[in-house]
Formats: sequence, structure tokens, C-alpha cells
Amino acid sequence: MLEAIVQNVGDAIKAEKAGVDRLELVSSIEKDGLTPSADITKQILEHVTIPVQVMIRPHDKGFCYSRRDIKTILESIEEMMSVGASRFVLGGLKQDFTIDEILIEKVIATYPSINITFHRAIDYSSDLMQSYEILSMYKNHIKRILTSGGAPNCEEGIDTLRKLVRLSEEMNGPIIMPGAGITPTNFEHIHKRVHASEYHFGKGVRLNQSFTCGFDVGRIRKLKKALKNQKV
Repeated sequence: MLEAIVQNVGDAIKAEKAGVDRLELVSSIEKDGLTPSADITKQILEHVTIPVQVMIRPHDKGFCYSRRDIKTILESIEEMMSVGASRFVLGGLKQDFTIDEILIEKVIATYPSINITFHRAIDYSSDLMQSYEILSMYKNHIKRILTSGGAPNCEEGIDTLRKLVRLSEEMNGPIIMPGAGITPTNFEHIHKRVHASEYHFGKGVRLNQSFTCGFDVGRIRKLKKALKNQKV
């Protein structure tokens, strides 16, 4: 499973045609992704057939959310669901950098049918393994966790990523989806060590390694071939 970031309808259509398996829809990629508009979300859902995961992140000022922020998060989910979205990317931490279970429980209680990916907020948590165990308690709703193993990128976090994948297998918990700094050049090395079943890509599947450029079909085919050839 290869997931790629998109920000608009044209991007989404091109990503599907290029062979991407799933989309993560965001706005403001220069701020590491914020909540997109409901209008763009609706258009993309109408124009692609592959799954679309919608980022729900109200601001880029860290992952500790106030009551007002949580209200905004819930309102954003409501708005996105009204245009057909059912998959969301979100996450939060408490002031002590442990998982914000209050946020998770409010989201699940309000919208029990949604599919959640917990994003890289986990990489800023005080203890990744403990954070994973906490998130596993919500595995009926949290289906996967996007992480770089607590490091700036997956190359640096490779050993921790492998430990997390093993933990997910042992606990039958949320899928570990490595993301951050993965390219066709380092993918085979990372996959051979980590053995994840899903990977998240940003600039790594773009021409010139830039979000201003289109998708590199050749790179995507190379990545999918490498993933297929190495048994997990």
C-alpha cells in the first residue's frame, strides 16, 4: 500500500492515474499539513476511486490542543463527513507529551463509524512504545499510525520503526505506516529492515522532489515493484 500527499483535485486525479493506492488530503503542506476545505474534499471524493484520508489539524502550533481546538476538530470532522469523508488523519498530545486520550475518546464517541490514522504527533511523544500501546486500546477506530520512529526521517528512525512493526504484529494493533524522507533511493533499504505493509510519501514520489511538480510515474512503479518483490 502506497499513500501519497495531495492538496487539490488535479493532484488527486494525477496521483490515482500514476498508481498511488491511497491519498492523504491536506492544505498548507509548508506547515506540514493542515485541515483542507470541505469544498476541495468533496471535489476529490467525486473524482477519484481510491481511498482518501483527510487531515484534521487546526493549526501548526504543536499537538497540544485546547478545548477550543478540540471543538474545532470535531466541527471539521462533522463538515467533512457531510461531504462524504469517512477516513481521517488526526492526533494530539497532552502537556506531558503523552497521548491525548480525551481527544481520541471524544472523536470516537461523537463519530463512532470513522476510520482514523494517528499522525506523526506520536513522534513527539515521550515514549513511542508506550504511546503505541495506548493507541492500540482504540484499534477498532485507529487503524494505522503514521510515524518516522521518533526521528526526523525514517532513515534515522529505522530501528525504532522495526520495533514498532513487531509490536503491532504481537498486539494485532494499528498498522505502522512509516513516513518522512522516504525516496525510491532509500526505500528498499528501509523496507528490507522495517517490513511494513504500508508506506507514506510526500515529495519522494514527485518530479524534482518538489510539491510544486507532478507525480513521477516511474518512481511510483519502482516503489510498488520493490514492495511487491519483498515478502513481508
